[in-house]
Amino acid sequence: MVNLDAADPLSADLRDAVGAELAAFLADRGDALRDLGPETGDLVELAEAFTAGGKRLRPAFCCWGYLAAAGGTEVPDHVLRAAASLDLLHVSALVHDDVMDGSDTRRGLPSAHVQLAARHAASGRRGDPDAFGRAGAILLGDLLLMWSVELFNACGAPAEALAAAQPLMAAVRSEVTGGQYLDITAQTRDPLDARRNPASVLAQVRRVVEYKTARYTVVRPLQVGAALGGAGDDLLAGLAAYGSPVGRAFQYRDDVLGVFGDEAVTGKPAGDDLREGKLTVLIATTMANASDAAAARLDGLLGRRLDDQELAEARSVIVDSGALAATEAEIAAAVADASAALASAPVPEPARTGLATLARVAAERAS
Repeated sequence: MVNLDAADPLSADLRDAVGAELAAFLADRGDALRDLGPETGDLVELAEAFTAGGKRLRPAFCCWGYLAAAGGTEVPDHVLRAAASLDLLHVSALVHDDVMDGSDTRRGLPSAHVQLAARHAASGRRGDPDAFGRAGAILLGDLLLMWSVELFNACGAPAEALAAAQPLMAAVRSEVTGGQYLDITAQTRDPLDARRNPASVLAQVRRVVEYKTARYTVVRPLQVGAALGGAGDDLLAGLAAYGSPVGRAFQYRDDVLGVFGDEAVTGKPAGDDLREGKLTVLIATTMANASDAAAARLDGLLGRRLDDQELAEARSVIVDSGALAATEAEIAAAVADASAALASAPVPEPARTGLATLARVAAERAS
């Protein structure tokens, strides 16, 4: 059990409690996996490394969703375990994302596929180290996904509450996978399409944000926690109305940090979204608003490694187009929408204050 503080909804106590549940679960499952052979120790070590940190935002929304339904400040252990299962799902998605995006780092560490490739090369094994690294990381992501399901199913919640939450957990697993496919499909569009048909491009990118981020990061974790607390339909709907704009604000902040973030804080290389050529709301808005020459120049910089001068040039195009200011305005508007939805939702104190604070944390974070 942990007591939450509405003034500090992502408190160290909450993060530590979730971390302890993950560590205990992985220690047990890791021992069983190592029984297959010493080679599987690589997967256990990476699972432990990548679940040891992070913001714990999804578990936090789950716990505050529970308090929105149950009231008070006490989160029981079965809810903590259910919340921790969301972090296993999240790390599974991150490992797969890094393979798909070719990202070299994650949370300040070399990505899983990079580490596995390095171990392959250091051991002098036969075959292509990079191919081995990608294959191993895909399997690690799959393993974490299966462990997430196992941890949730065995969380110890009362049978009726667990049954109420199961459809919501099934939904988040499907939505994040479908949302990821929507994302890779959106990334096949020419960024300059945003000049020719900005409404179409922005609508497509916003649909990705809803399913890949808003529902996965905020709406479903809230609803899972609320279902474990006995929520009715009115509360579940109210939490969705609040959670969707919070999720948008979270993703738009992520887009800004992906271009302008401090590498020492984010744990990702500066301008990593530019290197990956991501078509985000920030980039689509830039393409729609910049001059022809500036848009063409930015298009030429997307999708490759940039030196410091090129990164500064790309950032300048984005700022000069007004896209950064427009995205910041969208973040502020989303937080305002969330606040309005929360005001009309049947959420008691202190959960109401905790959720209001979490919305600001999601929108104003630096990493």
